[in-house]
Amino acid sequence: MSGLSAKECVPCRGGVPPLEAEEIAKLLPELDGWEVVNNHHLKKGYRFSDFREAQTFVNRVGELAEEQGHHPDICFGWGQAEITIWTHKIDGLTESDFILAAKIDRLDGVNHSS
Repeated sequence: MSGLSAKECVPCRGGVPPLEAEEIAKLLPELDGWEVVNNHHLKKGYRFSDFREAQTFVNRVGELAEEQGHHPDICFGWGQAEITIWTHKIDGLTESDFILAAKIDRLDGVNHSS
């Protein structure tokens, strides 16, 4: 288990600055296949064999998000899902975004990425 996936997301109450590029660069290698977009959000695509597998994955991500109190944007359809994560309260990235991404990749059976 990566160090990030062992941590818990911490609710952001605002008033903290988003992570700077240097901090993001230190955390990104702990993730598997996630892309940082404009130093603002994390994004990753997943591929599945059919709609049902994609829906099952999305439901599991939703349950994890509720447990962590940190909610990604999820777009999915037949055989694919895309997850986008950032901390809306500060309009940028926090360590919790990286924690959630690591936890998503640790879900049982998640090994499909695009």
